[in-house]
Amino acid sequence: MRIEVWADVVCPWAYIGKRRLEKALADPVIAGLGVEVVWRPYRIDPTAPVPATPVQDAAGNGRHLAQAVAQEGFGSEWGAAWRAGSHDAHRLVALAHEHGGSALQDEIVEQVMKAHFLEGADISDRPLLRGIADRAGIPAAGALLDGGAADREVRELLLIGKARGIATSPTLVVGGQALAGAQLPEVIVDFLTVAAGEPARETPEEVRRLRWSESLLQQRDPLGVLTLLRPLLDHHGDDLNVRRLAARAYFHSAQLSRAHDMLRQLVEDAPDDSYTRLMLGRTLQRLGRGEEAAVHLKVAAAMTPEFI
Repeated sequence: MRIEVWADVVCPWAYIGKRRLEKALADPVIAGLGVEVVWRPYRIDPTAPVPATPVQDAAGNGRHLAQAVAQEGFGSEWGAAWRAGSHDAHRLVALAHEHGGSALQDEIVEQVMKAHFLEGADISDRPLLRGIADRAGIPAAGALLDGGAADREVRELLLIGKARGIATSPTLVVGGQALAGAQLPEVIVDFLTVAAGEPARETPEEVRRLRWSESLLQQRDPLGVLTLLRPLLDHHGDDLNVRRLAARAYFHSAQLSRAHDMLRQLVEDAPDDSYTRLMLGRTLQRLGRGEEAAVHLKVAAAMTPEFI
């Protein structure tokens, strides 16, 4: 059973949730299930700076958080000293999974969170991340980070998380089931027990990517749509559904020339598609080509009267 943990390494509840997940996984009910934990990126503060800036009140915690910190045994040293962008740390976490699987990734997550919350370190600092990677056995990580490795992967995963409705750090996902928040170990055990009993549904990667792209378009993120669609356009460029969705994303991101070219070809390939006709007409209108637009809008309305 694979558990995806969508979390930000600078989220205090993610560190607390990590401890609670570890306790849940040690429960005899779960221990025999053959669990793999994979960490996925989430950003609680996309505006956090690099280089980091000092936190004004490093010890300031809400009462509920302070109680959870004490319960999980973090002690009096707890407290982030820096407001730090976590993008490079997420890249290192992704590289750890690529180079050593879930065990190495978990170790990197632990060391990054420990540095941030218990050692007062700036985890946006690449030399710090390089040191963590060296000690964990990824000596090439520094050069990989400097070379932009895993940047695209992390950005894609952030979009996928958004498309899947991940809105809380941490969120545990198993198959189609999700558990948001740093829940108590017994709650996690119950969740995993139920999730383990659900039948596995294997959906092809291209289908999932198309669904995620549709979700992003509904969330008014056309540029995110185009990012997720790029592999499909490269490998399934003849698929009408892929091209229609890309054309809509071009239109809604004001890339009208690209929208026009794709819609024009779609109309030729599927002349009975009234919605494509409608989109082409609207695109031509925005391009200032009213007479051409009128022809396609008229045909679209004749095929589907609701488009009038």
